[in-house]
Amino acid sequence: MIFTETELAGAFIIDVDRMADERGFFARSWCEDEFAAHGILMPPLQSNVSSNPQRGTLRGMHFQLPPHEETKLVRCTRGAIYDVIVDLREESATYGQWLGVELTADSFRMLFVPGRFAHGFLTLQDNTDVSYQVSAKYAPGHERGLRWNDPAINIQWPIAPTLISGKDQCHPDFLLRVPEPVA
Repeated sequence: MIFTETELAGAFIIDVDRMADERGFFARSWCEDEFAAHGILMPPLQSNVSSNPQRGTLRGMHFQLPPHEETKLVRCTRGAIYDVIVDLREESATYGQWLGVELTADSFRMLFVPGRFAHGFLTLQDNTDVSYQVSAKYAPGHERGLRWNDPAINIQWPIAPTLISGKDQCHPDFLLRVPEPVA
């Protein structure tokens, strides 16, 4: 696998290293040792699949509170998505910043999402499926979200969303915490 660290510390774009021949190709998409070599300790405890018939479907921005924070390994298995993460780690130099990556079934590219990040995606094609491995089990009492179009974050979506759940439309705005001045 080819790991490319993003400007949001701990988040990686991961491309498969293809071994091709006349049959097609073979590639590893998960290896505990390779992930650990990049500081990623993520034994998947849950695997999720999202099927989205309509282009323009937006899901997000979701996260879980500690101690149930989730790390995710996201891959588009059919169609295409614009995958977005937001750094919610108050101690991080990139706190409140976002990153968007196009993931397609044809590219086999994945996005590793660290814990304490909000995550969401927008489908770019009809009939798009997304698969993700998650480090924590779903904990309903710890689920939270951020508004997908919050001006404080200012995510630049590539197309206008046309389908958003009522729940995702009602997420609150992000309140950027400004450090107190040192006395």
